[in-house]
Amino acid sequence: MEKLTAKEEEVLGFFWKQGPMFVKDIVEMYDDPKPHFNTISTIVRTLEEKGYVGHTQHGKSYQYHAVVAEQDMGKKSLSSVIGRYFKNSYISVVSSFLEDGNIPVEDLRRLLDEVEKSHDGNK
Repeated sequence: MEKLTAKEEEVLGFFWKQGPMFVKDIVEMYDDPKPHFNTISTIVRTLEEKGYVGHTQHGKSYQYHAVVAEQDMGKKSLSSVIGRYFKNSYISVVSSFLEDGNIPVEDLRRLLDEVEKSHDGNK
């Protein structure tokens, strides 16, 4: 899947929050001054071309919906960041978080315990 612009991510977020919508519904989610209908329509169609959104036809209108789950998108984005900035080293990522104090050592120990229990349970 292609990368998204900030506006495309914003619109995709509306689908995750609200579920299926028509373009007019998306326009209404914005504060004034609202973006033009055609602008939002173009963004939604681009999201569909990129494989993030699908549609259902209702008469002459289309109701759009996300086809990519928010959690899946988060995993994909995280993998991309780790690949780009940490040379695909998950150890470097965890080390960075530990050094910056973003993950307390106790949380890391608890996570390791959970992983070990899960791994032992799969044998």
